[in-house]
Amino acid sequence: MSRYIQNLISQGEHQQLDFKFQVNDSKKIARTLVAFANTKGGKLIIGVKDNGVVWGIKTHEEYHMLEAAANMYCKPQIDFAFRQWVIDGKQILEIDIPELKQKPAFCLTDDNRWMAFVRVKDQNILATPLQIKLWNRQTSNFGTLIKYGDYERTLLSYLQSHPSVTLSKVCELTGLPRYKAENILVNLISTGVVGFVQNEHALVFSLKNTETD
Repeated sequence: MSRYIQNLISQGEHQQLDFKFQVNDSKKIARTLVAFANTKGGKLIIGVKDNGVVWGIKTHEEYHMLEAAANMYCKPQIDFAFRQWVIDGKQILEIDIPELKQKPAFCLTDDNRWMAFVRVKDQNILATPLQIKLWNRQTSNFGTLIKYGDYERTLLSYLQSHPSVTLSKVCELTGLPRYKAENILVNLISTGVVGFVQNEHALVFSLKNTETD
């Protein structure tokens, strides 16, 4: 066994590594491709169980399912590179998905809706409307011009005395509906004043100069 692939599998699943026992649903695997592309990229190993046990696959069949997922059920199409490995006579596929330069990417779900996902730890999480607004702003040819009004001052004042805030809390502080609170946060993030991290439950915002990686 190659030491490289052995070490990779021994890491277990995390934000940039996912195991799939097999690929029997192109729409389902499209979600993983999109989540990696919308985050920091990652590797998908097919033919390995969640616990790291090598099971093996019929690589040609699995590759065609994967290719269908990337080309038919992802928008835009997701590029990937692949390598075949043989471990104790069992074939597996290593799929490398790069981070998308212009986000977001969407996948077609079972209810025939195009949705964006992100990778958080070892899970694929539905992207929030705020994230999609932010991606669209980042790929726009227009700059960000914002006016610091009462709502912005209320939020920044709160963050000066608190380490972080959620979108729900911003709505509570300002009395704004979610979509307007999202617009304020997108402006502050785009100008580098506020940063954010995503956990399994929500986006968490903080002042940029106090944010820790």
